[in-house]
Amino acid sequence: MENLNFISLLLLSLIAISHASLSDNAYLSLGKSNFPSVQAEKLIRELNLFPNSEVNVIDGGDDGVSFIDQAGYNKRIVERKFRFPNVVGDEEESFTVDDLGNHAGYYKIENSHDARMFYFFFESRTSKKDPVVIWLTGGPGCSSELAMFYENGPYTIANNLSLVRNKYGWDKVSNLLYVDQPTGTGYSYSTDRRDIRHNEEGVSNDLYDFLQAFFKEHPELAKNDFYITGESYAGHYIPAFAARVHRGNKAKEGIHINLKGFAIGNGLTDPAIQYKAYTDYALDMGIIKQAEHDRISKIVPVCEMAIKLCGTDGTVSCMASYLVCSTIFNSIISVAGNINYYDIRKNCEGSLCYDFSNMEKFLGQKSVKEALGVGDIDFVSCSPTVYQAMLMDWMRNLEVGIPALLEDGIKLLVYAGEYDLICNWLGNSRWVHAMEWPGQKAFVASPEVPFEVSGSEAGVLKSYGPLAFLKVHDAGHMVPMDQPEASLEMLKRWTRGTLSEATEEPQQLVAEI
Repeated sequence: MENLNFISLLLLSLIAISHASLSDNAYLSLGKSNFPSVQAEKLIRELNLFPNSEVNVIDGGDDGVSFIDQAGYNKRIVERKFRFPNVVGDEEESFTVDDLGNHAGYYKIENSHDARMFYFFFESRTSKKDPVVIWLTGGPGCSSELAMFYENGPYTIANNLSLVRNKYGWDKVSNLLYVDQPTGTGYSYSTDRRDIRHNEEGVSNDLYDFLQAFFKEHPELAKNDFYITGESYAGHYIPAFAARVHRGNKAKEGIHINLKGFAIGNGLTDPAIQYKAYTDYALDMGIIKQAEHDRISKIVPVCEMAIKLCGTDGTVSCMASYLVCSTIFNSIISVAGNINYYDIRKNCEGSLCYDFSNMEKFLGQKSVKEALGVGDIDFVSCSPTVYQAMLMDWMRNLEVGIPALLEDGIKLLVYAGEYDLICNWLGNSRWVHAMEWPGQKAFVASPEVPFEVSGSEAGVLKSYGPLAFLKVHDAGHMVPMDQPEASLEMLKRWTRGTLSEATEEPQQLVAEI
């Protein structure tokens, strides 16, 4: 049945493409650029990243991981307080390592053959009673350290590889966790390739089990409010993870986790709606013309059918839907040229859209690895192996589990920078509005209000009950990087239930880009 579906989809695609003129076929094709291996390599190189390994699967045991050896091989979670070397400024010199509140650790994944999940934990700079916030970076297969150093973490990396305190770090209002996941990403590793995850069930179970171990290690934080955040492909991870936590709480599994909400930034959550929005967004933003919009849109019905088959049949149909639907996006890019699809205000220089190479250089330094206690483990910034392993998950609709969470009063914030193409605000707005839940009509009817920060309009907000959607001005795919002050204020107000309120002291809101 699945093989027939796959063949049928390819035939339908060829029929759709054949309706275009010969000149259209230059950008309406199921070409090599759609192949997962090519897409994964493209993603990594566009960020100027060159990981030494495709995935962190190592031979032998844990000889290279120093503090796991010291603390005992079989302990479920092992953590150490640390101080990063080469931090600029006098602020930290007066603090002891204990006072700093920087932690790095490994969690031995419970339901695995031999996997270890690496994480950073930064205590709040304000109060230990602040909420616990976990951040998940997408990819799939990219380390959360991308966000930690370039978006919302306590430090940013200077060109000389020194660290500078981030005055808009989210640790100013939360106890902040960054996790390298799925297995094989960042400093997370296994000695067994069977531990590489392929779907949200495996990913969410690992994260839930990690939280159980983390709160057992930090019982003083277990009663704090808990929020899940992230961006991009984490639009898949986050709803699945939130549902897993909620299910565990209802079943009274282990430690009760005080889940209050989850936030998705420029995410991929409902592919059927979001892929259909590509051509409309590209037309609205002047990336393509009407004739190009109409021609590329011919593949949309085939994409929608492919996604529907993926949702019912899985496996081969999901691979077919990835190949078919990628044609829509790649066709737009072939017209747009060297546009940066994470931020359409910018162009990519050659194959380079961002330069995040300093992160790899910094985390590869011996002094840093010694401070963190990771031994000889390589840092895999983005893993093409993990990316490809999650392909059967790509076109799954993760919106389906959200209404039940909203009905139980768990908050959802969907926010999106207005200049991102790949996970654009239009597609995100459409799935949020289309989502069926008891408050849908009231949410759709609710007015849009300015989201003001320091006296300036930083975005447009729409909300009702536990659901909020925020379109962020002057930002691309990575909102905390482009609008650091606004994103910190967003987090603070959202977690405190005051998202629509303005700050008191007016001053010009300008992001240095």
